[in-house]
Amino acid sequence: MQCNIGHTERVLRMTVGVTLMGLAAFGITGPWAWIGIIPLATGMLGNCPAYGLLGINTAKK
Repeated sequence: MQCNIGHTERVLRMTVGVTLMGLAAFGITGPWAWIGIIPLATGMLGNCPAYGLLGINTAKK
């Protein structure tokens, strides 16, 4: 897999993912917040499948 997400976006995705999952774990939001696993995973891997389909690349060349 080629990295197609830049550093700043990776950090932002992981922060949002952890926040959503934390809110769900503590019962502050509904179970829908477990969707935070997706931005967390894409941030950790550095690859977004949707970006690949759309031809977007925010990583430095």
